[in-house]
Amino acid sequence: MLDMIFPISLVAAALVLLSVLTSVLAFRFGAPLLLVFLGIGLIAGEDGLGITYNDASSAYFIGSLALAIILFDSGFETKLHSFRRAAMPSISLATIGVALTAGSMGLVTHLIFGLSWQESLLLGAIVASTDAAAVFFLLRVGRITIRENVRSTLEVESGSNDPMAIFLTVAFLELALAGTSSQALWWDVLLGFAMQLGLGALLGMIGGYVIVTVANKVTLEGALYPIAILAAAICLFGFVGMVGGSGFLAVYAAGLVAGNSKMLGQLGLRRFMEGLTWMAQIAMFLTLGLFATPSQFLDVALPAIASAMALIFVCRPLAVWICLLPFGYKRNETAFVSWVGLRGAVSILLGIIPLAGGLPEGNLLFNVAYIVVLTSLLVQGWTIRPMARWLGLIVPKRIGPVERVGLELPGGAGHELIVYRVVKDSPVLRGERLPRWARPSLVVRNGRSMRFQYAGRLQEHDLVYMFVPPSYIHLLDKLFASPAELTQDDADFYGGFSLEPSKTMSALAQAYGLRTIPDDQKDVSIADYMKQKLGGGVEVGDRVGCGGLDLVVREVNQHGSVSEVGLVVDQPDAQAQIPLFLSGKDMWLWARQKISRRSVEAEPDD
Repeated sequence: MLDMIFPISLVAAALVLLSVLTSVLAFRFGAPLLLVFLGIGLIAGEDGLGITYNDASSAYFIGSLALAIILFDSGFETKLHSFRRAAMPSISLATIGVALTAGSMGLVTHLIFGLSWQESLLLGAIVASTDAAAVFFLLRVGRITIRENVRSTLEVESGSNDPMAIFLTVAFLELALAGTSSQALWWDVLLGFAMQLGLGALLGMIGGYVIVTVANKVTLEGALYPIAILAAAICLFGFVGMVGGSGFLAVYAAGLVAGNSKMLGQLGLRRFMEGLTWMAQIAMFLTLGLFATPSQFLDVALPAIASAMALIFVCRPLAVWICLLPFGYKRNETAFVSWVGLRGAVSILLGIIPLAGGLPEGNLLFNVAYIVVLTSLLVQGWTIRPMARWLGLIVPKRIGPVERVGLELPGGAGHELIVYRVVKDSPVLRGERLPRWARPSLVVRNGRSMRFQYAGRLQEHDLVYMFVPPSYIHLLDKLFASPAELTQDDADFYGGFSLEPSKTMSALAQAYGLRTIPDDQKDVSIADYMKQKLGGGVEVGDRVGCGGLDLVVREVNQHGSVSEVGLVVDQPDAQAQIPLFLSGKDMWLWARQKISRRSVEAEPDD
């Protein structure tokens, strides 16, 4: 056994290194990187290079631990305002949506494979949840800038829908093993779900608060802070699971609390978690790739692909539409949420449970789930950006790359030490002045340091050190960024004309001959008018129609108010409109128009 240490280490490290190196090709060709990791595992496995790995228990353990790390990081990087904005629709998708998807997929697989209802519903539950690793990777690392409310909905849903999928998988597995169902069994599984969800959320929030409190009071070596915090999160994962709660939901909730609190070592933790999350994703997908036996896929390939198509084009869209119906999402937004229903490691992990549970059809269910995941990553993962652009949901970036490094100050100060490198054609290089609230203290030029007030006009490649409140950093980014490469379509998105947000609507109406502004809103500022029309919450890219014109939110300040407005006079070509996914508001307006038209037709002629 001792002699195997070196070859095992060589093979494992070589697979990880190969996964990292192939990421360059994946980014260049737009391939879903997680599919690449999974593919390398399949190639190295039993039907490829001949590495035999068939331990279901260890595969499930490695995958679960890696997923816990990914979910903690996902919660840590989720802003609280985004979570609040998307909480209700996301929770609806994570519970009702998963159940609806599992039920409809159960019907599909029952018709295709002829399995019993218990086994069909079990397979539906296995593939019912979206994968946090796949969704977070494609939205955050995949360089896709979409509207904030859609992004938040997808991220919160993918981070919180695992408990429902696990509950349904375990419940239907018990029913399949029992061969029948009873009222007592259903009460047991419902009680178990309530405990998983309730204990997971409650203990996760308490655990996050404890992690923040201890991190701010205990003095450790700087490099030990992220290790201690991550170890505490894994302890929370194990403890909550032992007492009957959902460990996955707990670590996500703990990460959400910790990431939105003032905590020592936060910047170091972010850097540490970024690398560790990549490692967790690689380890998880390589392990699950090694565990599979592709030669067994051939017998079920066609019906499994048909099931995947039904999931992508029927089951998931139907569940999403029903869940988002009350929340006023636009048709294109609902269509995109349904399309980003990526299946990934979670479905493969859940597919291992029937194998470990000794279900006779466990191998069939695992292979079908695996093919569904591969199909989802190939069809949906490869087309996320084109779909977002076709639906008009990509928000063009108004600034180019920024070269910035943040240095954390000790003692929990309200400022951070930020270092900017002055890049070519940036506004500060063109003479734009820094705002008064920025506190530049040092400039490093050609290896020589000098005080900011003695540095004169900034030069390219200068390093500027300044103390800045964290909430203002994005404002400085605009001054130090290189110019964005906007296409004509991007310019049309923001409007060819700029308006002063503080101007009144009456001034706008007078300038453009508008007659649709109500009298009680003529003295309201353009910014307040747009905020009222948008229901109080605004984000970059929001549009408000106004008498044939479109007012576009170009920028939002740190207080959530509109700080820059664009005006679209000549409407660009209309974006694609999905003929399905009518919202509750659309359906009400349609019904009211029908009723009004019938009333007019029913009136007797004079």
